[in-house]
Amino acid sequence: MTTPTLVILAAGMGSRYGGLKQIDTVGNNGESIIDFSIYDAIQAGFKKLVLIIKKEHEEAFEKSLVAKIRPFIEVHYAFQELDDIPEGYSVPEGREKPWGTVQALKPTQAILGTDPFMVINADDYYGKSSFVLMHQFLTSLVDKNHYAMVGYILRNTLTDHGHVTRAVCEKSEEGYLEKIVEYQKIAKKHDLVVYENNGIWEKVDGDSICSMNYWGFSHHVFDQLEPLFKEFLDNNLEKDPLKCEYVIPTAVGQLVDDNQIKVKIYSSEDQWFGVTYQEDKEQVIKKFQEFKDQGLYPQDLWSK
Repeated sequence: MTTPTLVILAAGMGSRYGGLKQIDTVGNNGESIIDFSIYDAIQAGFKKLVLIIKKEHEEAFEKSLVAKIRPFIEVHYAFQELDDIPEGYSVPEGREKPWGTVQALKPTQAILGTDPFMVINADDYYGKSSFVLMHQFLTSLVDKNHYAMVGYILRNTLTDHGHVTRAVCEKSEEGYLEKIVEYQKIAKKHDLVVYENNGIWEKVDGDSICSMNYWGFSHHVFDQLEPLFKEFLDNNLEKDPLKCEYVIPTAVGQLVDDNQIKVKIYSSEDQWFGVTYQEDKEQVIKKFQEFKDQGLYPQDLWSK
């Protein structure tokens, strides 16, 4: 019998943040945001974790995170490598940037086998209820073309300290994803939510559902993503050889457009928050201490 696995995207460069924010401390006992997500996943029933990281960060992750969580959950590393691209393609000279989150998933395939799995970002806090929802989906409803995402209200996912990238979703009356549009520069301006379009800031509905990279898939998704990634390379390697990247929301949107998959949208009542910029960190530290003081989390997450 297959069991759901938690997959965490933690190979990002943290360029806007200015460091390895995936394991930056935000809790009073040295916890990072990723600690709280893993804790919530274990509470929801997940027993296996795959961390997608850069090989050069393995020692840092082992020391700051993995050594203390191994007694509670089975942990595997998957390494995102720049040259892990389809046969017939080569890495452009001078390229250092990873190829995006679609390619990041690829090294998890051998570890996951036929297990269904959920995917989240390392530096986002999603709330407890979302993990319960996704565990239930992955144990009873997931299929080779029936996937899920947890969505959040757009205005609640924005920072006071700059612009961010968000994938805004439209859903059917039955609650399935119909369309997904990624905005590269979206921000709060007074009471409005706006995005930059060719140098002009235009309004967008702040009550829209957006994807925070919270997905539930079967193992069949790897076969569905591979031809799309090749198509992406064909279309973008010449135009933007050093920086082009292919991300999960874009790929999911294509699969939905092509009627290859259905994606159920679950909405979480919990508050999302994260650290895009260093200036976000102080508020995040405050929120986690409030959660602990309220009894939502123990003061020491990993004490036996």
